[in-house]
Amino acid sequence: MASDMQIGLALGGGGARGMAHILVCEVFDELGLKPAVIAGTSIGAIIGAGYASGISGREMREQAVAFYSQKREVLTRLWRARPLGITDVLRGRLLSAQFDPELIIDQFVPGSERFPETFEELQIRLKVISCDFYGWSETITEQGPLKPAIAGSIAIPSVFKPAPIDGRMQIDGGAFNPLPFDHIAEADLVIACDVAGGPIGEPDDPPGLLETVIGAAQISMQAITAEKLKWHQPDILVRPDINGFFVLDFFRTAEILELNEGLKDELKQRIDHAVNSPFAEAHTLAVVG
Repeated sequence: MASDMQIGLALGGGGARGMAHILVCEVFDELGLKPAVIAGTSIGAIIGAGYASGISGREMREQAVAFYSQKREVLTRLWRARPLGITDVLRGRLLSAQFDPELIIDQFVPGSERFPETFEELQIRLKVISCDFYGWSETITEQGPLKPAIAGSIAIPSVFKPAPIDGRMQIDGGAFNPLPFDHIAEADLVIACDVAGGPIGEPDDPPGLLETVIGAAQISMQAITAEKLKWHQPDILVRPDINGFFVLDFFRTAEILELNEGLKDELKQRIDHAVNSPFAEAHTLAVVG
């Protein structure tokens, strides 16, 4: 590999489907490489922050699988973190009940205690993408407090409360930029992992309220990414097999990882070819998965 080659990694949004990002981190580790910059949206911001904090892909896998295999413990934590009590339900506040995203990071992201306080303390440069709700615009945070930025990035409407960053209310970054490879365009080699997928279910099966809200968001995310790819493409685009999983299927983390284990070898070959063939045509899209 050319000593001055800079690799950028974009990790997209997709809820539990984004556990597949861990496999990409493992590939970097197994090749002895590190990205120079990471851009992450939603679950991509979480995995990106973990990797940028110095947590290896293997450690993330072991911690995530171990944590989400403890269903009773996870459900107990979820009950304690619930956003309302029975009084609120009786008063008709059910639809306004939303989880605190920063509390969820602390309680449900294994290894989050190793996240530093600020972006400046990270081992790898990180850009966290969220959406300014009232500004109708994208927010790119890469300095200052880390966890509040991640909280804003994961604030899926109807599930999480919007989170403030510098006095501006933020929602899930997938609403504006579900696969932020455009923010690492300065890298010599741009790798993007797309885990958005789409709604799951039978064509004649009416979706519930949460499935409808999240499914509509997934359709919008796909449309945004498809339009971006018409004008600019990453050098390597990774699309794991995640359509059989719902965005909240965190209890199926081990299954998601096992199902996509095979993409690692192909991704290694693509990266090895790219970094060892400096005269190869730039921006040739290689889809993995």
